[in-house]
Amino acid sequence: MKDIFSGHAKDDYWLIKETEWVKGLQGIRESQFSLGNGYMGTRGIYEEIPYDCRPGTFLCGIYDKMASQVSELVNLPNPVNFQFTIEGEKLDAIAMDVLEHKRVLNMKKAVLARRTVYKDNKGRRYDYQSVRFLSQSNRNIGVVQIALTALDSTCLADISTGIDTSVSNAGILSEGRKKHFRIRELGQQRSAGYLVADTFEKKHTIVYWAGFYYKINGKKVIANDNIFRLKLKKGRTVVFTKVFCIKHYPRRKEFLSQKKDAFSIFYKAFRSDFSLLFQEHAKVWEKIWARADILIEGTANIQQNVRFNIYHMLICGCYNQGFSSIGARTLSGEGYRGHIFWDAEIFLLPFYLFMFPKVAKNMLLYRYRCLPESRKLAKGNGYKGAQFAWESADTGAEETPQWARDIDRTIVSIHTHEMEQHITADVAYAVYKYYLATGDYKFMDNYGYEILIETARFWVSRAKENKKTRKWEINRVIGPDEFHVGIDNNAFTNMMAKWNLLIAAKMTVELKKKNRIYKRLKNKLEFKEKEIKFWRKVASKIFISINKKNIIEQFQGYFKLRKVEVDKTDENGIPFIPSKLKAKDLGKTQLVKQADVLMLLCLLDDVFSFKTKKKNYDFYISRTVHKSSLSAPMHALIACEVGDLQKAYSFFNVSLRADISNLYGNTFEGIHAASLGGTWQALILGFAGVKVKHENLFINPRMPLSWRKIIFNIFWRGCLIKLELTNEEVKVKAVSKKNKSIKLGIFNKLLNLNINKAYTFKQQASTGKRQEEHY
Repeated sequence: MKDIFSGHAKDDYWLIKETEWVKGLQGIRESQFSLGNGYMGTRGIYEEIPYDCRPGTFLCGIYDKMASQVSELVNLPNPVNFQFTIEGEKLDAIAMDVLEHKRVLNMKKAVLARRTVYKDNKGRRYDYQSVRFLSQSNRNIGVVQIALTALDSTCLADISTGIDTSVSNAGILSEGRKKHFRIRELGQQRSAGYLVADTFEKKHTIVYWAGFYYKINGKKVIANDNIFRLKLKKGRTVVFTKVFCIKHYPRRKEFLSQKKDAFSIFYKAFRSDFSLLFQEHAKVWEKIWARADILIEGTANIQQNVRFNIYHMLICGCYNQGFSSIGARTLSGEGYRGHIFWDAEIFLLPFYLFMFPKVAKNMLLYRYRCLPESRKLAKGNGYKGAQFAWESADTGAEETPQWARDIDRTIVSIHTHEMEQHITADVAYAVYKYYLATGDYKFMDNYGYEILIETARFWVSRAKENKKTRKWEINRVIGPDEFHVGIDNNAFTNMMAKWNLLIAAKMTVELKKKNRIYKRLKNKLEFKEKEIKFWRKVASKIFISINKKNIIEQFQGYFKLRKVEVDKTDENGIPFIPSKLKAKDLGKTQLVKQADVLMLLCLLDDVFSFKTKKKNYDFYISRTVHKSSLSAPMHALIACEVGDLQKAYSFFNVSLRADISNLYGNTFEGIHAASLGGTWQALILGFAGVKVKHENLFINPRMPLSWRKIIFNIFWRGCLIKLELTNEEVKVKAVSKKNKSIKLGIFNKLLNLNINKAYTFKQQASTGKRQEEHY
């Protein structure tokens, strides 16, 4: 009997395992075992499509709004479909008995492998093995291989492996299930099946090609149809290989040329041997992991989970000239309809910025491409400049639905699109951080300065001067803590707006030195130099409330709200909201949904003193109930910063296991992108102590005592920096073909290091605290 499974199930530190079939976990496993290559993503379904299976095939940036309140990431026809019927009885985990079952996601090679032994109602056993991957060497190609053996007797098998067009997007609240594509043409040609589909809004044409062959005793037979019958002889393995190609195009009336183009991509792969296709795919992944992997010595129990988080960021990172960014549930599910939030810039982008700067740039190019709609949104709301949508899809228009379920499952009206405006400053923040980390002046010249100017213009039109106090206020907003709606002067929003204005002013003054580019932007944006002065004036007088104990008031009036004691937690230390307190009344209390003021202290790290951070951490930590996957990683990060390593490690573990353990009960909707990025930040920016301070990169590790060593890479200003850290020692080597030296801060001391030379630095006894700048 041929074994195609075992070779992919070695090295436990790289495997996520499923050791039994549990029907109730099917949706969760489909998200966890997702495959992707940045262009397309497929959920980790079983090929035979058992009952209640939720196939998901998504292309980055392909949205449609027809029959929905708002645009949705389109769930496209399912190419993985591969079904067997043995003499009238379907071979799958529900129709037959499962005697043995093993499935692994091999993250090292991004391949999903499985072995299941079935028993039919006559007591006959069948050994089913499968291996599949979405090619990283050719992102339009996917491959499925199945080995089927009748163990007890010869039988007839009916095989059906066409592209499944019955899929649809999930129903949400008042909306039923809906399709977002229509088939224009399908058929068989040149020993392969094809399908041409349009999204209903006629923006995109998607072309599929799929073909398969099978081998018996080494003899290869190319199938001429998707449905046929085959005799399975006892003990003889039949190996089926299916190759498919998916590619999207701008919608045109004539699609013959698109069909031919997709066929040429497909046919090249279809002619290749499975082993060659897999080898090419695995080689690319080897290079990816050589850059992105993090090794933590002394923590075998979390190594797999760290790689799980990194893997899911790797499979959704895209390079498509800003065609799209990364949605809140990656390409692993339909949660939040595939929309793009602040999660992308604030939680995910740091990983790509330090690992794959091209992906970070792509995410910002998406925001630049959204500027026309963002200007429309600002103008429609009575403001100037550009206001980025709270939820966006393909165009940048506002896509927030009108209704959603609250934490108690009641249906409530949504106001985030009207009031959660800090996303505009979040985008500007990401632009500036990209500039600091890469020194990409060309990006700034062509895109970045324009975003900074237009976001600054938004904030000076959004803020209003209080004639009595002479302070500039930003009223009727929602901060990151979404329990409190329609509040005035949220500290996070106001401080991020202030930062946006000051950085825009600083960068625009620098831009004036580039006379030609400055003139071009000045003419394009009708920009006047007196605007810079006004930005600085408003920034200097933006309202921030800080009491005598140095506690930043989350918003005006927060200190007067009812204090609620939270004394019960779950096994992860996450507080329970008192049962008597209704969801609609949370806004009347000091309970905080997720990091808000503490989030501000994380983002503007070198703005606030250690004392301010510690006092605010102590105050807000007891008031936060962490009812968002965004909360735990940011609390891990700030806990590191103030020296509370016990809580930092606890929050880190919650964040790390958000999806692998389904801690929030909704992993079936897709993997939580913000939690992935936040976990990486807690690990690298928190425990490893990587920090951008005063526009330089510093390394100051503060790892848990059980961690002997952490080894990882980061990119900084054109150099790949290889790091090996303990709490007492930093080993560093900067690799670059262009630079000759690089400035790095090691244990708070700024040094000039030669390129391609290995250094070892040991921690010196502290000589006192360095004063940090703060407002």
